[in-house]
Amino acid sequence: MDKVRLGIAGLGNMGATHANSVLAGKINRLELTAVCDTDPAKAERFPQVKGFSSADAMIGAGLIDAILIATPHYSHTTIGIMALQAGLHVLVEKPISVHKADCERLIAAHQDRRQVFAAMFNQRTDPCYRRIRDLVREGELGEIRRINWIITDWFRTGAYYASGGWRATWAGEGGGVLLNQCPHNLDLLQWMFGMPKRVRAFCHFGRYHDIEVEDDVTAYLEFANGATGVFITSTGEAPGTSRLEITAEGGRVVYEDNQIHHVRNMVPMSAFSRTAVQAFVRPESVDALIPAVDHGGQHNEVLQNFADAILAGQPLIAPASEGIHSVELGNAMLLSTWLDQTIELPLDASRFERLLRRHIRESRFKKKVATPVTGEDFAKSFGR
Repeated sequence: MDKVRLGIAGLGNMGATHANSVLAGKINRLELTAVCDTDPAKAERFPQVKGFSSADAMIGAGLIDAILIATPHYSHTTIGIMALQAGLHVLVEKPISVHKADCERLIAAHQDRRQVFAAMFNQRTDPCYRRIRDLVREGELGEIRRINWIITDWFRTGAYYASGGWRATWAGEGGGVLLNQCPHNLDLLQWMFGMPKRVRAFCHFGRYHDIEVEDDVTAYLEFANGATGVFITSTGEAPGTSRLEITAEGGRVVYEDNQIHHVRNMVPMSAFSRTAVQAFVRPESVDALIPAVDHGGQHNEVLQNFADAILAGQPLIAPASEGIHSVELGNAMLLSTWLDQTIELPLDASRFERLLRRHIRESRFKKKVATPVTGEDFAKSFGR
């Protein structure tokens, strides 16, 4: 095979963006040969390729070797299983599924290891996050003691939530900021630091918007080594903050305003006495600010990696099997709020699924839907 024939399921904001990238020749050896959407008008925007009204029709047509799933969240599981069972290579947008139990079902369908199964965690291509991960994983920081991450620059207006009937509902989306905007951050959190052992969260539902799901979250995390973390996110703050601070035995790392500031301790934090507090930081131990030259190849780099994995066996940037971790973290934060208690991980997947289904069944929320509005309100999502 010289090229990978790609089909895209779902032609909303992200699906259409991916389609345009492939058609523009930005991804080597990846050819768009089919698209599908339940809205025929969306498929008609791509007359160069064969259009379908359903994923199963596209899969059954024999026109594609691989599928990129960019549909509303619940169908990631059903379409993904269908595609894997049909022998296709699969790339699924974030989140890979709405809840942990569905993640397990989707991952279990990947029986043939010759099939490439990847997730669109494009933030893993960012050199800054890669650098921080290396500092942590290679032991340069020493034992991690505290992680503080504030990601409140996900601002969304009411027009954004009104742009689709599925958005910001338990039945249509399965969650809010934790499932739509923050899967990237939750993935990076576990990718850099591993999974916590306990989660206590406070989710606010419809705090800033007329929605029934969470748009503001503060979570406290405890890790196996005794380290703690605080994770704060919201779609209701402007201009918002994006700041990651790591305190460790070997120093401190702050990533903010596209710069990494790394201060090294001359001796481990636990080794110096309180009376000698000034001795551990010396001018020569403070690194210069490390600016972010760029943020990596993002979505296109993941697409290229997907094609290269299929054609040349290149290791994946983000195997889909790792997508369960960000979903589990988001689920745990919701469950902690619903039950008003600390949640031990691993999460009881069936318990969360039952409670989510109850929220869907008992929902009396009436979703307001308006004509989609494009502009700055959506632009941030495309870039991240």
